[in-house]
Amino acid sequence: MSEPLTAADAEPLAQAFAALADPVRLRLFNLVAQAGEVCSCDLQEPLQKSQPTVSHHTRVLADAGLITGEKRGRWVWWSVVPERLQELRASLTP
Repeated sequence: MSEPLTAADAEPLAQAFAALADPVRLRLFNLVAQAGEVCSCDLQEPLQKSQPTVSHHTRVLADAGLITGEKRGRWVWWSVVPERLQELRASLTP
């Protein structure tokens, strides 16, 4: 970003950074980003968390606009929202 953040711009960025401040969510986000797209069913083992816990953390990341999910049958497949990731990167770049 070449301009200083406005209050309106800072609010959604703060929500996204707050969502990533949790170590489980940061790891979850990293797993989704590394995979490109990942099934909720494949997040339980690497995170060593139950399905309800994974669902809670994916919902927080989705509410922050960082990931998006597509329900396929019984499971949700998650992917990173590239524009949001770019916004986060741009906000940290001088």
